[in-house]
Amino acid sequence: MTAALWERFLTRKTDMYVIGTAGHVDHGKTTLVQALTGMNPDRLQEEQRRGMTIELGFAWLTLPSGREVSLVDVPGHERFIKHMLAGVGGFDGALLVVAADESVMPQTREHLAIIDLLEIRHGLVVVTKADMVDPAWLPLVLDDIRTQLSSSALAQAPLVVVSARHGQGIDTLRQSLDEMVNGLSLPARRDEPARLWVDRVFSIDGFGAVVTGTLQAATLAVGMEVEVAPRGLRARIRGLQMHRSKIEVAQPGTRVAINLAGISHHDIARGDLITLPRSILGTQRIDVRLHVTAIAPRAVTQGMHLDLFVGAAETRCRVTILDGDGIAPGEHGLVQLHLEQSLPLWRGDRLIVRQASPSITMGGGKVIATHPARHRRMRPDVIASLTSLERATPADLCWSVIHGH
Repeated sequence: MTAALWERFLTRKTDMYVIGTAGHVDHGKTTLVQALTGMNPDRLQEEQRRGMTIELGFAWLTLPSGREVSLVDVPGHERFIKHMLAGVGGFDGALLVVAADESVMPQTREHLAIIDLLEIRHGLVVVTKADMVDPAWLPLVLDDIRTQLSSSALAQAPLVVVSARHGQGIDTLRQSLDEMVNGLSLPARRDEPARLWVDRVFSIDGFGAVVTGTLQAATLAVGMEVEVAPRGLRARIRGLQMHRSKIEVAQPGTRVAINLAGISHHDIARGDLITLPRSILGTQRIDVRLHVTAIAPRAVTQGMHLDLFVGAAETRCRVTILDGDGIAPGEHGLVQLHLEQSLPLWRGDRLIVRQASPSITMGGGKVIATHPARHRRMRPDVIASLTSLERATPADLCWSVIHGH
């Protein structure tokens, strides 16, 4: 790259953000996205025929201030929760969609629990289908929604009432979204390599493999060599697009399409990670502070097997509880997770764990260590060390390495 391009690579900041939908099936998430953007995010024929979102959908919107944001539409049906989890990890903010004629429903609660566990602290509550209820009934619905959100991260989020079919409240929603985005800021993560969890893979005739995802931590540029982790495959960035426009440098926090040279789309899958060569090693053991959600049907217990979701990746894991015999709903504890498949994880990555049958979200947490030794349970020294490591800043970690601690 040229010196000028490297300067942009190192210094340019972004004011681009990714906002996603959440909520129960048939509460109008896709219709809302279409009303906001003029784009139908349902791209599969089956989705359009059935009128139900199955896969992640993508659109974008220019707000009244001139800012451009990416929108990710997620499935609301419980059968497609894994698809929802493949997209929600990249959200900077959420539009929790609740239909006025049904109020809060089971998948509303589970999606809200996932938002809380992933620490998505910014959002709006969009009350759709206002035309489907008697105006005198609407204040009661709003009171019920506010009550049921009272213990969540979105307890104080603005409520915006809309009818997407008739355009009612859409301009107000755009303005509220603009105000929410104005309060967002991306954390400085310059000590970390660029990472993009692949949520979609396809091929374009004459161009080859294309992957999409939300870029984290640092920038990527045309011409750079990248690695597909944990497969260890190498490729070169032939082209970059954001919102169907060509760009030379992709900034962190943006939805990006990457055209990769030197690799087939058959060699990549959802859940792979695009990163810099030799920057991240796969791991099958991680230390985590696990928070068990209040909606979990039972405690997380020693030796329990759960499904683990990080970014767009998924694998089974076994739980070793380090500081107790179980973690009750609404409580938290230190655990070591033993993964069936190696994943390219980074300290600070947020994760979700789910029970396979009956299918329900059990909890979530943050990675404390990515390549730990196998810990023995109930060891005060292990618990003290992990608690200290959990609180350590990157500067603290560098100091420890330099001084041999």
